[in-house]
Formats: sequence, structure tokens, C-alpha cells
Amino acid sequence: MQSDETDDGRGGRLARRVAVLGFDSVPPEILFDKLITKLPNLGRMYREGIHGRLRTCDPPITVPAWMVMMTGRNPGELGIYGFKHRRGFSYNDGYIVTSANVRARTVWDALSDAGRGSVVLGVPPGYPVKRVANAATVSCFLTPSVERPFTNPDGLRDEVIQAAGGNYIFDVTFRTENRAEVKKELFEMTEKRFDVAEHLAKTKRWDFFMMHEIGFDRLHHAFWKFFDPRHPKHVSGNEYEGIDLDYYSMVDGRVGRLLPLLGDDTVTFVLSDHGSKAMQGGFCVNQWLEQEGYLSFVKRPEAPVELDKAEIDWGRTKAWGWGGYYARIFFNVKGREAKGVVEPSELEAEKRKLADRIAEIRDHTGRRMRNSVMEPQKLYGTATGDKPDLMVYFDDLDWRSAGTVGHDSLYLFENDTGPDDSVHSMDGVIMMSVPGRDLGGREVKGARAEQVAPTIASLLGMEPRAAGFAGSTIGEALEAVRG
Repeated sequence: MQSDETDDGRGGRLARRVAVLGFDSVPPEILFDKLITKLPNLGRMYREGIHGRLRTCDPPITVPAWMVMMTGRNPGELGIYGFKHRRGFSYNDGYIVTSANVRARTVWDALSDAGRGSVVLGVPPGYPVKRVANAATVSCFLTPSVERPFTNPDGLRDEVIQAAGGNYIFDVTFRTENRAEVKKELFEMTEKRFDVAEHLAKTKRWDFFMMHEIGFDRLHHAFWKFFDPRHPKHVSGNEYEGIDLDYYSMVDGRVGRLLPLLGDDTVTFVLSDHGSKAMQGGFCVNQWLEQEGYLSFVKRPEAPVELDKAEIDWGRTKAWGWGGYYARIFFNVKGREAKGVVEPSELEAEKRKLADRIAEIRDHTGRRMRNSVMEPQKLYGTATGDKPDLMVYFDDLDWRSAGTVGHDSLYLFENDTGPDDSVHSMDGVIMMSVPGRDLGGREVKGARAEQVAPTIASLLGMEPRAAGFAGSTIGEALEAVRG
């Protein structure tokens, strides 16, 4: 549905409307370098629009990365460092991040305040669904089921279910060896998401339209070793060798159906929140911390177990870690943790000492890993919420952080929390097309996730800082629209 034209105040015409197709976890190495010539609709955007790498945030994780893009705030400002957070200074209590943890203004919040409409489909973290005036919203893949409230307004629920053929799907189980079932559910979920996107694009009043598809992320985690010959576990000739092209082609076909519904007055982006690459292994961070004298057990586990279920001697433990795409390291500080042993005055020195040891870690072949150690306060400038003391990337993120203990080696070659073939990387993608204009496939260089919200605000005629987005814009995008 149509909306009013806007102007940039300099005589240059900006977008009447903006649409974002958010494809989770899509790397330039797959979309641009491998498949783009086989995808007619996305390929046209690539050739006739602008494109480039989009540098994600630290850490490169779905939550917080989409909110970094949609608020212009970094993870420290948001207070969001991943899906799961430690609760306060507890040893074992954690919580899953939800929409309630996002307190910064989003693009659709700013538009709502101006009385302008938005469609927001599945953008994480979007559960529980927030009440936003002038917006039609559907919650994200973190939603437990359609039995919970998942739309704003409430009456949108029945429309979504009907548009999806009676069974809307938020997510699929992907850490399983039953790849045939993953494939079936993955394709079905994505088809239904686009069915709903088409319905919302046609029937709702909007200046800003955004859909998020988690399926790419699930494809990569479940099937990367099958389609990537460079994966250490690739077997040539397997039955899923072409599944990346199959899935991307299916999405490309749906993009071809959706684009005309967005209208010929809409600047359209394709964005991914981070990239993906082959997982080389998992490094057992807590077993290494024990080996280095930082973590102590009452009784060492005899079989692999989550750290929370192990008998830890907290009175003799200086530090422990969480697993995931990166390691979160926590120190056991006197007066902060219940059984703290590290003197507060020694904490900074202990951080530096541990960081130096982490820099010396070698892989199973004896090669020194390319490890990175970051302190949230120094990394972000502001670090709110339940932050770790240190953040660690093992071998440029090629190796996951394995938080479980009781293994017979520091090195694992399977994910310790279920089958997984890929890890995250720092570069996602950005593409943008302008109606009626061939921009010649110009390359965008240096684009960063936190620039997305200010750029969209500018395109829609809002002054970014006044709208609550303090960062810089992606200059190539604005100049392309101004012409």
C-alpha cells in the first residue's frame, strides 16, 4: 500500500518507502562468490544495485546483531551479548534474551512516533511481541508456539495463520542427525514465511517493511559440511551436495514474487547480520582453564557434562567460561561472587595475565591459534547489562568455545551441544536496489551494522540523531538514491 513521498531537504529525492529482506547468517562467500550468477532475482539486484560486505558487531551473533542494525547501538549500549546471559553474578543462573531486553529505539519505534506505518515480520529478538502503534508485527523464531500471543495487534494472529496455510512455523530443529527431516521442515518454514510476507506487504499500510528469515542460518549449521568441499568433514558426492543452491534458489524465486508487491517506489535492501564458515572444531575452554590453574573441581567429571552439572570447587576457582561461538570468561571476584577468591584490586592484572595465556594457545597440530581477547568496557565504550569479564574468539572464530567438561582432549571435532557444521564470521552482506535505476553493481566498502538504522532513517526523511540514531550513515546508499 502506498505512502507519502519524502525529501532529504537538499532537493534530492529519497525513498518513499524502504523494505529490508533480512537473511540470517548469509556470507558474501556463498551469496556473492558462489551462487549469485545462478539466482536471477537476487542476481539482478547485485548487478543493477549496489552491494558489499556488511561488517557485523562483536560478537557476530543473531541476537544482538539485528538489534544493532535496527537501533544503531552497539551490544554494550544494548546490554546484549548473545542469546543467553548470566544473571547478575550468579554461578549457574542464566536467562534467554527477549524483546524486553531491548530498550533502545528501533526504526519502527521512530516511525510509529511520527504516525507512519511499519510491517515487522520475525525480527529477533521479537518475543514477547511488543505493542507498537502504527505497526503490524509478528514475533521471531524465539516464540515457543502459535499458542502464545505473537502478533501486534492481537487480531493479526488469525491472518498470519491463514496466510501460512493454517500452520505458521517459527523455527526448525536443526541440531539433529536426521538431515532429511531438517531439509523438509526448513523449506516448508521459509515458504510459509514468504506467504505471510506477501500477505502483509499487500494488505498493510507501511513506510517500512522488514522480514527476517532464520532458515539460512539453519541451513548452514545443519548442512555446511555437505555442500562445502573445504569443510574438514566434507564427503564428495553426498546427497545434500547441492542443497545450498536448492535453498537459495527457492528463496530467490520467492524474492521474485515479493518484490513487485513492495511497489515501484520502494528502495529495497538485502541484509545479513553476520556471515558463516566451516567449523574446524571446538576448544574446551573450561578444561583448559583447569589445566592452567584457574578452575578447580571437587571431583573431576569422568564423562562429558555441562559445567553447571559438574562439582566445582568455587573456593579454589579463579575463572570459568561459557561455550558458544565465542567464549565468555567470568572471574570469581571477592565481594562480587558469593565465593569469590580474586581480590578486586587484582582483577585487571588477572585479566591481562589470562589474556596473555590465551594468546599462546595452540591447536591440535601445534600451530598457534589466532585468538582474540576483548574486554566489553574497552570494546564498546559503554557496557551495560550482564556482561562477561572477557570475550574470546578462538582462531578467528574457526573454533567454537566448548563449555562442557569431562572430555579426553582439549580439542573436539564435533559440536559439544549437538550436530553443527558451521560457525559465524564477521562479514554479512548488503545489497540495495533503487526503483527504475541501474546503478551498475557498484560495490559498497566499509559498511557496518550500526550504520543501517541511521541510513534507513535518512532514506525515510528523518534526521537520524533526532530520531534517536546517533551513528553515521552508509554514504553510498544515500548517494545512490539521490542520484
